[in-house]
Amino acid sequence: MQELLKLLDVHTYYGESYVLQGISLEVKQGSVVALLGRNGMGKTTTIRSIIGFTPPRRGAVLFKGKDITCLNSYQIAQMGMGLVPQGRQVFPSLSVEENLTMAATTRRKTEAWTLDTVYSHFPILKERAKLSGNRLSGGEQQMLVIGRALMTNPDLLLMDEPSEGLAPIIVQDIGNIIRQLKESGLSILLVEQNLPMALALVDYIYVISKGAIVYESTPKELEGNEEVKSKYLGVAK
Repeated sequence: MQELLKLLDVHTYYGESYVLQGISLEVKQGSVVALLGRNGMGKTTTIRSIIGFTPPRRGAVLFKGKDITCLNSYQIAQMGMGLVPQGRQVFPSLSVEENLTMAATTRRKTEAWTLDTVYSHFPILKERAKLSGNRLSGGEQQMLVIGRALMTNPDLLLMDEPSEGLAPIIVQDIGNIIRQLKESGLSILLVEQNLPMALALVDYIYVISKGAIVYESTPKELEGNEEVKSKYLGVAK
C-alpha cells in the first residue's frame, strides 16, 4: 500500500515546553492506524502538528508525498485532510444542517460525501436537522462532528478521541461508524483511549509515552503484550 501520511522525527513545543520528542509514524492508503497512550503523553499534540495548528520546530510531516510541515491548516485541509477534533466542537448556534453544509466540498470526487449520504449513515442527524448544535446529546454531537469532517470529502481522516465521554452503547455506534468508513477505503489516524475498540478496528498501532513512540505493532501483537499494556496504557491483566 502507498504511504499517505508520514511523520519524520517530529519535535513540537508549546512555548518552551518540549512535548513531541522525535515522533515518526506512517499511515498507508486505505488503512486505519491508532495512536494510543495515557493522557498528557502527546497524542493530541501529534494531531495538532499534522493538521498545522501547532507546527513542529524540527522534523517533517509528509502528506501524499508533499512536505506540509509549514503549511497553514486551511491549505492542509484543501489537500484532503479532515479532522474530528477532541471534545465534540460543534458550532452551537448553527443548526445541524448548517454545521454540515458549511464544510461541504466534493473535491471533485465521483463518490463524494453529500448531505444525503451523511444522513444515510447518521439518520438521527436528519431527524435533528433543524435543531441547533447545542441541543444535541453528546453522542449526537460526536456524530455531527464526524459527519461535518466527512463533508469535506477527505482522503485522510484524523480522529482525536471520538469515544471520549460517551455511554458504552454510543461508543459501540461510533465503532461501527469507523468500521464502515474503513470498509469504504477511507484512511484514518485514530487517537483513542478505548483499547478494545482500537484493537477491533485498526490495522496497526503506535504507542506514545512522554512525547516519544515507545512501541509499535499489529493489534494482535499488542493484545498479547501485557507488559506494554500495563506500563504505557494502564491496562491491568
